[in-house]
Amino acid sequence: MSDIKPLRSLASGYLSDVDLSPLNTAWEFIQERHGSQFYATGEPYVDHLLAVGSTLASMRLDLDTIVAGLLHGTIKEHVADLDELKKKFGQDVANLVDGATRITNVRYNSHLAHEAENIRKLLLAMGADIRVLLVKLADRLQDMLSLEAVDEQERRIKARETMDLYAPLASRIGIEWLKRELEDLAFRYLLPVEYADLAAHMESTMAERQVYVDDVIHILHQKLNAAKIVPVRIIGRPKHLYSIYKKLVAQRIPLERVYDKVAFRIIVRTVKECYQALGTVHADWTPVPGRIKDWISAPKSNNYQSLHTTVSGPDGQFIEIQIRTEDMDRVAQEGVAAHWAYKEGQKITSGDAKLFKELKRLVQSLQEVEDPSEFMESVRGELFEPDVFALTPSGEVRELPHGSTPIDFAYSIHSEVGDTCVGAKISGQIVQLKHKLQSGDIVEILTQKNQHPRRAWLQLVKTSRARTRIRQYLRREEKERSLKLGREICERELKKYDVNLKGLLKSGHLRLLLKKLNCNSLDEMLVRVGSGSITVPHLLRTLQPEEFREAEEKRRIAEMVERAKRATEAAKNEPSRRTTIDIDGVDGMLIKISQCCRPVPGDAIIGFITTGSGVSVHKADCLNLKATDPARWLDVSWSGTPNSTYRAGVVVRSENRKNLLADISGTISADDANIVELNARTTVENIAEINVLIEVMNLEHLQRLQQHLLQMPEVIEVRRK
Repeated sequence: MSDIKPLRSLASGYLSDVDLSPLNTAWEFIQERHGSQFYATGEPYVDHLLAVGSTLASMRLDLDTIVAGLLHGTIKEHVADLDELKKKFGQDVANLVDGATRITNVRYNSHLAHEAENIRKLLLAMGADIRVLLVKLADRLQDMLSLEAVDEQERRIKARETMDLYAPLASRIGIEWLKRELEDLAFRYLLPVEYADLAAHMESTMAERQVYVDDVIHILHQKLNAAKIVPVRIIGRPKHLYSIYKKLVAQRIPLERVYDKVAFRIIVRTVKECYQALGTVHADWTPVPGRIKDWISAPKSNNYQSLHTTVSGPDGQFIEIQIRTEDMDRVAQEGVAAHWAYKEGQKITSGDAKLFKELKRLVQSLQEVEDPSEFMESVRGELFEPDVFALTPSGEVRELPHGSTPIDFAYSIHSEVGDTCVGAKISGQIVQLKHKLQSGDIVEILTQKNQHPRRAWLQLVKTSRARTRIRQYLRREEKERSLKLGREICERELKKYDVNLKGLLKSGHLRLLLKKLNCNSLDEMLVRVGSGSITVPHLLRTLQPEEFREAEEKRRIAEMVERAKRATEAAKNEPSRRTTIDIDGVDGMLIKISQCCRPVPGDAIIGFITTGSGVSVHKADCLNLKATDPARWLDVSWSGTPNSTYRAGVVVRSENRKNLLADISGTISADDANIVELNARTTVENIAEINVLIEVMNLEHLQRLQQHLLQMPEVIEVRRK
């Protein structure tokens, strides 16, 4: 039986002055509510909740966050509601549980609009309180550790989500250990063969690698001591598997040529010693050009500070070395959790304030994106780690993706600066807008009041902020142009009836006009007319008097009937076009069975006069028919010969088993029906969904076949498509 004591002990180690009784209360609560539930692994569900709470405590988070971790499944599993949590644990805990619950169903395999909306909820909840994301990340880590227990499709879905969304978010808030763990777990299930090969190689070379690590650490101690630098500690650890795999793919090299499989970390006491240690390392080991990075003087947005260098070390092997202070190392490992600011009386650090500001800016900029495809593009773009660090003339660092241009830099300062950007100066030299920025560039943006964003800029920018602002301007400009053109068109057409827009507005007819055109306002109607989404003929028909419109409609239908008759004459010699349906009051017209609802003899049917293709016959309850103009409907009836066959679609849902398709096909054949087409798939619940297109003689034949299929033991449902 699980016990709350280890979690209490872990929390008391850093929350010594905090009353921890809410942990006991939460533990008793989840035992009572989740006592009969089990996790995917078959273990009690409360064990999973306890593991999430323990992960949050290991990150040294505040008490409310740990309690929320224990309770995060209560609303999701419908064992408690928000009001009950508020009364028992307080508003703060209830909000955290509610936020974590609302972002639970993010699915990367769903339709784009649904996917975008769920991720938008995640970002909004994260922007409101970053602890929501921390609870979700701890929950996701425990899910990934238990992923072997679920089916393969579910494993791949969760692994893809983790790699594309949760690992980058962990990196964005600076929790590197969690990012590495999530990436390796996702790597294991997304690319199992590559993961197994790489893990086996690292395991087989572990002893040899450990000898090399010990030798390098010994040499580093000697070098630093000789330079009178006493390191707090020197650590050598293998790089995580996914980072090695990325290097293999990016550089297109075999595993044997990846030399820097081990990263060394030198922890010193002061910032001054960081730079002294870097000089000492470079004195004897040649640094690799372009691989020296100074994130102490220019920290990352997630507060990360460190010196990085890659050198040619002992035996000519390339090794990566990171140099930082004790405080920097804690921030590098724990990120936002290293200086937690939610405990009462604790002051937020300037670094955390900057990070929270960046996260708020991220959420705000993404909220401005309405189109789902643009939104997903922006999310993925924003979550990539920036690798260009350019500076303003005043020394403020701007982090941008690789390949960013002065336009990206301008929009990172302010939208107005971006809108009016005409160029930039770098180190006193004027550069074009397409110039690619490099780390260390000091960028001065040049602006002009009469400048405005151009569509071509979309091909130059890399940041979602710049792309979103440019698109917003272009849409606003296009809307204004369409509004002006639409007003001119409407005024011109209204003039034919001796009225104008003001007259329509005063008479009250404008409201009726907007309703008929499905517009919410006059401006919307004018924009749609100007953009062409409301055509001039459509506008004219809407503006015409009722009596004239009825006469015009009758004339138009008469023309369509005449065209349909001519089409029938042309098709008389085509046997495949003959049909077995009578039309009330009209002879000699071309008739076709609608493919959207596939009526068969016995179904109630209605004919629809098409443009140039005769009459299309639909079931009387067909949704597509109901969306058409009733003035073009005709009464029709069946008059076929007994030997005629008609196609009908049937959907069969059944428990999946071996030989299921063969048995279903046999049942259909036994009823003297012919299978034209068959498609099948299996859901994650192991339910087979089979779509069959069959040929039957009439409705009675089809219903008899459906009844026989339903009599099969495994079949759950049979319905017409």
